[in-house]
Amino acid sequence: MAKTVDYKSLSLMDALDLAILVEEEAQERYEEFAHQMTVHHTPEAARFFLLMEQNEAKHKVLLTVRRKKLFGSAPRRVTREMLWDIEAPDYDGARAFMTLRQALQVVLAAETKAHDFFDYNLQYITNPGVRTLFEELRSEESEHQEAVRIELARLPEGPDPDPGDYVDEPNAQ
Repeated sequence: MAKTVDYKSLSLMDALDLAILVEEEAQERYEEFAHQMTVHHTPEAARFFLLMEQNEAKHKVLLTVRRKKLFGSAPRRVTREMLWDIEAPDYDGARAFMTLRQALQVVLAAETKAHDFFDYNLQYITNPGVRTLFEELRSEESEHQEAVRIELARLPEGPDPDPGDYVDEPNAQ
């Protein structure tokens, strides 16, 4: 049985490890999506997912440096098995032949999901340092949502492609 995170007794070291793992999971998912979009010849969506992968990597590095400064090389007690899809976009979010608008909508949903995670769990946090970290992370997710909304607003209006337009005709066997 997988162990879960007890947010009431979460230490600052564990909270930083959780945040690092959240960024790592999102980074990997965006990397997968960028690859999928490259394979499907949708370069705008691929470039945006790659940009998001790089952003998540930067956040992970910043959190890792912070953790190392405070706790050195103390072993992690929080593992990936204890988390699932906190910030990573949903696997079914990527579609063949995605537009940039669709990619931005996938990212907006992921950033909203992460914000809601930190916001919801603040009710259980009793450690002042952890509380400050979760408030900071929640605020960053709000900033990320706003940045994505700005990018969405800059895009010209237009119909999204119909996925049926890309369905291959059946072949005789």
